[in-house]
Amino acid sequence: MPDSTEQVALRRCAHAMADAARAAILPLFRTALVSDNKDLAGFDPVTEADRGAERAMRDVLARLRPDDAILGEEYGETGGTSGMQWVLDPIDGTRAFISGTPTWGVLISVRNAGGPLFGLIDQPYVGERFEGGFGLSEMTGPRGTVPLAVSGVARLDEATILTTFPEVGTEAEGEGFRRVARRCQLARYGMDCYAYALLAAGHVDLVVEAGLSAYDVQAPIAVIEAAGGRVTDWQGRPAHEGGRVLAAATEDLHAQALDILSAV
Repeated sequence: MPDSTEQVALRRCAHAMADAARAAILPLFRTALVSDNKDLAGFDPVTEADRGAERAMRDVLARLRPDDAILGEEYGETGGTSGMQWVLDPIDGTRAFISGTPTWGVLISVRNAGGPLFGLIDQPYVGERFEGGFGLSEMTGPRGTVPLAVSGVARLDEATILTTFPEVGTEAEGEGFRRVARRCQLARYGMDCYAYALLAAGHVDLVVEAGLSAYDVQAPIAVIEAAGGRVTDWQGRPAHEGGRVLAAATEDLHAQALDILSAV
């Protein structure tokens, strides 16, 4: 774990990147922005807002943390010598972004060999920033700064569950999600990274997804775990590299969902 001076420097750098990403993205939100398709077999859009935000964040790192490594969705991996790596998703939820819905976000995290140490989930349009790690767990938004804490829900039949796409992943993964969702009180869809922020804030209780990349989950893991939640893959193992992800507010709730998902 970095010492206290290094923790302050890392946190300040993360916030500087989030500010730079906001400045790059907001002028382009809800405009006639053209998107390109990164997946010829389906639809995986990318826009100049995605690319511009990652360039802006990398510029901050070049100035403040030139020895750190970087993994970004749009520009890939850059090596470093410090033992720290920044994991960046300039717009998590580009489909939401091009649809004008404010459920996308900027994901920023820093990790060492043991996993994510600190993360930010930033929603520039509504002005909310969720952070977790280094002893901090808080959200700053229109109502000021408030602590983050997961809900105390411990039973599936009292839980609200979220995922981004109703189909979730493969047919088997989708059925696994539905088996959990049928046991829950309420299921909602389409939140992208904002779902994880809502879990950390105590408004929802479960997020179940599949087919994720490291840059989709590193920041949410840091934020949720700092708020008292649990994040693993569907086998109960670390989910740092993405794949199938189960995020839960409590250990009991996690165990009940895991009992269903681990059979998929």
